[in-house]
Amino acid sequence: MQRLQAFKYELMPTGEQQCQMRRFAGSCRFVFNQALALQQANREAGGQYIGYVAMAKQLTAWRNSAETSWLKEAPVHPLQHALKDLEKAYKNFFEKRADFPRFKRKGQRDSFRYPDPKQIKLDQANGRIFLPKLGWLRYRNSRQALGELRNVTVSLSGGRWFVAIQTRREVEIPVSQGGAVGIDLGIARFATLSDGTFYAPLNSFKRHEAALRKAQQAMSRKTKFSSNWKQAKARVQRIHARIGNARRDYLHKTSTAISQNHALVFVEDLQVRNLSRSAAGTTETPGKQVRAKSGLNRAILDQGWFEFRRQLDYKLAWNGGHLVAVPPRNTSRTCPACGHVSADNRRTQERFACVECGFEENADLVGAINVLRAGHARLACEVSGAVRPPAAGTRRGESALSG
Repeated sequence: MQRLQAFKYELMPTGEQQCQMRRFAGSCRFVFNQALALQQANREAGGQYIGYVAMAKQLTAWRNSAETSWLKEAPVHPLQHALKDLEKAYKNFFEKRADFPRFKRKGQRDSFRYPDPKQIKLDQANGRIFLPKLGWLRYRNSRQALGELRNVTVSLSGGRWFVAIQTRREVEIPVSQGGAVGIDLGIARFATLSDGTFYAPLNSFKRHEAALRKAQQAMSRKTKFSSNWKQAKARVQRIHARIGNARRDYLHKTSTAISQNHALVFVEDLQVRNLSRSAAGTTETPGKQVRAKSGLNRAILDQGWFEFRRQLDYKLAWNGGHLVAVPPRNTSRTCPACGHVSADNRRTQERFACVECGFEENADLVGAINVLRAGHARLACEVSGAVRPPAAGTRRGESALSG
């Protein structure tokens, strides 16, 4: 079977190369925003969606125009790929997988991609890569990039430049190891498995919250766009990058451990957007306990549940396993001993005590056991054909905080 995989490295560009990469990222951002503005104007005029071919002709006109002739300084393939990104964003919106495309801002996720592997040269032995109109760039060769090179993405994060090399290679069909397990995601415990194993939360944002607040306060006291303000902003960005790096590292280690030891994993089909929705309400109907809900929302978003599920999905596939999402309804209120369902079974966040039979256990472990049972029931229905449930990753309107 074929495997697509990206290998990410930190670049070590010269000063001139850094200036060029910033210009290339700015050019791609300009093309994306111009194309989006053109699409919106055409839509307001009653026109239909403009396809990629027509947009590519418009890009040629922009490059040949006297006002935007500076676009010729950037390689053309990354600019064309910016139009591809916009087309994909519209497709996700039309298929209700994402919100309407938004304009890109300078300094937020600056990146550009070289989609043609014929224009790229990779010299892993000497830790360098050749990119059009940039020349040879050195990178920190932390591991071997396996497979045939497909494309390269250059991105800026926390003041540092990175290169992601996507490759394709043939691998043997994996054979899954281990059995089935249910996972309950939470805040006090990041992930609790139905076999009793649990992973403590990292709380990356909470650990750096004080330093981030101090850096943001210092930035707010600086004159905007001054040299001191730019230095303070760079400090804030470095802290944000540190928070994100620590969280991703933890999620990768946890998802790798679970995917390597289990063939079938059941998780709750939680909608993080609904769970972390603000409780402020409106002027006519103000919300209640807004401060407490705000703190809870921060704690939920600090866990990275969606990213954890995404990593589990592809890592299980790499190892021959499967990920199945089950409805979260009543998973924390159902007694695994007698099956009694009641909100009174979970009077505290930590302990589960059945009011019918007296069964007591950790609430997260009970949730994981119920997720496992619900997953087996779901698979049985699929095999028998009695129910045709939606696949994992399907959007649901229902949300639940703890199951």
